[in-house]
Amino acid sequence: MEESWDYKIYHIKDGLKPESRHFQYYYVVSEGTQKRCNYCVWIVDEALSRFDTANDFSAIVSSQRDIWNKWVTDKIDAGDFNSKVLKFEKDLSKEIELSEMAELLSMD
Repeated sequence: MEESWDYKIYHIKDGLKPESRHFQYYYVVSEGTQKRCNYCVWIVDEALSRFDTANDFSAIVSSQRDIWNKWVTDKIDAGDFNSKVLKFEKDLSKEIELSEMAELLSMD
């Protein structure tokens, strides 16, 4: 289920990473035909129940997508086009530069 939308001069595609066993929701931000950055929401398995007791990825997206879209538009408004991960762990969340997680997360 991939979504596509525009914000200001940017085109954004978002969706669950296909065939992933772990929760990875990605955003690809482009300006015209030029990709600017990737953002990702990653929920570790131990934290899934914070969002949905059945660990249903679709239900989590339905309940959280507007919040995550706001996170993305806030990044754009701030001019922050560094690829980032918003990682949710069991008791906390944190932003991490995507380059720091290259061995764990791929946008491909």
